[in-house]
Amino acid sequence: MEEKRKVKTSVRFKSQSMPKSEKCCLDSGTNNDPEEEPPGKRSMSGDLEEEPPGSHNMSGDLEKEPASHIAATRYKFFKDIPDTIWNDWKWQFRNRITRVEQLTQFIPLSAKEQAQLRLVTMRYPMSVTPYYLSLINPDDPEDPIRKQAIPSALEMTMGAVGLEDPLGEKEDTVVPGLVHRYPDRVLLVLTDICPVLCRHCTRKREWRNGGWVQTPAQVEAMLMYISQHKAIRDVIISGGDPLTLSNRHLEAVISRIREIKHVEIIRIGTRFPVVLPQRIDKELCTMLAKYGPIWLNTHFNHVREITPEAGEACDRLLRSGIPVNNQSVLLRGINDSVEAQTALCHGLLKIKVRPYYLFECDEVQGTEHLRTPVEAGIKIIEGMRGHTSGLAIPTFVIDLPQGGGKVPLQPNYVVAQSEAELVLRNYEGRTFRYRNPGERQDLESAAEALPAAHGAAGYLAQEPAANVG
Repeated sequence: MEEKRKVKTSVRFKSQSMPKSEKCCLDSGTNNDPEEEPPGKRSMSGDLEEEPPGSHNMSGDLEKEPASHIAATRYKFFKDIPDTIWNDWKWQFRNRITRVEQLTQFIPLSAKEQAQLRLVTMRYPMSVTPYYLSLINPDDPEDPIRKQAIPSALEMTMGAVGLEDPLGEKEDTVVPGLVHRYPDRVLLVLTDICPVLCRHCTRKREWRNGGWVQTPAQVEAMLMYISQHKAIRDVIISGGDPLTLSNRHLEAVISRIREIKHVEIIRIGTRFPVVLPQRIDKELCTMLAKYGPIWLNTHFNHVREITPEAGEACDRLLRSGIPVNNQSVLLRGINDSVEAQTALCHGLLKIKVRPYYLFECDEVQGTEHLRTPVEAGIKIIEGMRGHTSGLAIPTFVIDLPQGGGKVPLQPNYVVAQSEAELVLRNYEGRTFRYRNPGERQDLESAAEALPAAHGAAGYLAQEPAANVG
């Protein structure tokens, strides 16, 4: 990414106490640029929401260990930041950690590691919100949150493996920013900006062109296409992350989509509930509630991401009539075990979020070190089936390359099959025979064999008494 496009940040504090002269340089988050401008320019705050969200607390039965760990890490890293500022999502956004020099204030890195990460970030930039950084155990190189947000030298050493655009989105782009692959739905990409640059991102290719937002003319072209294609009933708003835009900007787009009569539902794809839940405030939810049905798909990958703040954000959406589904990605060393996935899905159900998809990690350049064998995903689903509620089990899918679309994969429970019956195994490994109902024509033939009405009495008289009535 060119230097002029890099996001400015005002994080100047260290994990230890700061001198007064340094403390006064912190961005309070209370003064916003008055003019509208695309996020990604200057401090990326120009197109953010006009009023900061309030401070919220959530009491719940989430696991105590993650909550206490987060509180301790936040105090260690950001003890001089009061709650009123910490809970201002604009402050969080403006103060993202984007440079290796900043990162070293929070996570121990050797000189060699620093040099490697500088090289990586020249190709694949870094962005982490203070909130999401506070979920990381800085002393654990294998921390599952760290692996998702902090660059790795493996992004370069294995960078030649994979594809730049593995899902073939460019081929299915009908107008700039609008992907039309399936007959009845389209993907509308409003921006490439995210609060956290996830290391497994499918659109990692966009990072080098970072900082763009679709122009009004480009949005108008997308809306025109949708209005002219009446088969489209489902519009998915994505990015980047569309919630980086202001409520006013979002509403301008969503309200126009809702005016198109053949569009039945609107979906929003966002990771804000996970990486910056303070964004999901009352004002946003009130605005979205006016344009339902709106569904929101988010992206929790590990149970430690399910914090009280994240739970409250999802609860606020749900109380506004916006269902929340989760689409996780299977990631090596992060959630690639039955235990990790079960804990994640149980945690999601506790905050009333439905585990929807578990994706095989796409073969994106710079992500090979995070990909797992497909068999790992199938074994996870098999290990969960029968040992937890079906409500807690996501559908494991591969999003095929070259625009092939999503294909669900499940364990094979069919031992043998004939026209008359199936032999099936259950979650315990026991086998059962299951009679296979006949085809419709077989049933019709059997019905024709029944006697006429005048002979029915004689026919019934031949049947055992127990079968009559």
